[in-house]
Amino acid sequence: MYSFNSYKFTWFDWFCLWYPPGWLILFNRHWQHYHADPDGWNWLEYILFLIPCGFYLALFIRWLRLGCRFPRNQEQLFDPKYQQAFRNEILNPIVKFYFRAELKQTENLPDAPLLVAMNHAGMCFPWDFLVLGYLLAENRDWTVQPLAGVALFDHLWMRWWLPFGWAQVLGGVKAERDEFEAALAQQTVLLYAPEGLRGPGKGWYKRYQLETFDSSFIQLSDRYNIPILPVACLGNEYLHPWAINLKNLAKKIYLPFLPLSPLIPLFALFPSMGVWAARHRLQYFIQPVYKTEFKAEFNSSRKMRSLTYQEAQSLRDKMQTLINQLLTDRN
Repeated sequence: MYSFNSYKFTWFDWFCLWYPPGWLILFNRHWQHYHADPDGWNWLEYILFLIPCGFYLALFIRWLRLGCRFPRNQEQLFDPKYQQAFRNEILNPIVKFYFRAELKQTENLPDAPLLVAMNHAGMCFPWDFLVLGYLLAENRDWTVQPLAGVALFDHLWMRWWLPFGWAQVLGGVKAERDEFEAALAQQTVLLYAPEGLRGPGKGWYKRYQLETFDSSFIQLSDRYNIPILPVACLGNEYLHPWAINLKNLAKKIYLPFLPLSPLIPLFALFPSMGVWAARHRLQYFIQPVYKTEFKAEFNSSRKMRSLTYQEAQSLRDKMQTLINQLLTDRN
């Protein structure tokens, strides 16, 4: 961790933590403490975040201040020291006091490297992934990195909300072969959502109903000889409750999903709440390492695709049964 001039919460930071439109301010202030960011938000714009519809004025003022252009692209690399600083100084109070997160059955945790497969949900900022990464790093002092689609790193809204490259600096790995292999070379723990965007995009009425698993993680596990660690998360379906996904409209405006819920009027008034999520307890249940049952020496690529697909759905069925049992026990 950075040993000099660590970020200290002020009264304004605590206010931002408990006032949902302020979470975006908190993320950016922390970044600006450690990085020179002349294109970033300033104090006037932060204050505008806190009032209804003020974000739109702040966005316009920032656009004018930058000379009517987008924030500059700056190539950024993963910085484990900054990830640890962000984890200890920003995520810690959110994980412990807001989401009240728990990591259960830790006796099932093996050695790294790992491919952690988790049911991803919530139709919001990926808090279930961030919280799991925090808990695994805290429990085992691991370097934990989420694997995500390329489009999620470079989307227009992400470039305005957060500093360009923020996700990469915090450890995000683009779902590309070169980046995947580079992460593995560092003996990292990769977080993976087998449902892809179908998980968070399925909507409230299908909560805790797992979507079809992609088979790519089975292939990656076999090719690179990485164990798969299944993790079942309870609570992530409630991060954005009562939401449905407007899929067709989302495609037209190039969003991964577009939720419609009773919370949307609040998001329209306070777009900075895009990194916020409803408060709910997050519980993670670590399962024994999953061992694939097929053999990679089959020569037929068609047969391999069929086998890996079947294997992925087999794991999906086992996780669905587990989640159903956990929900029954909890009730």
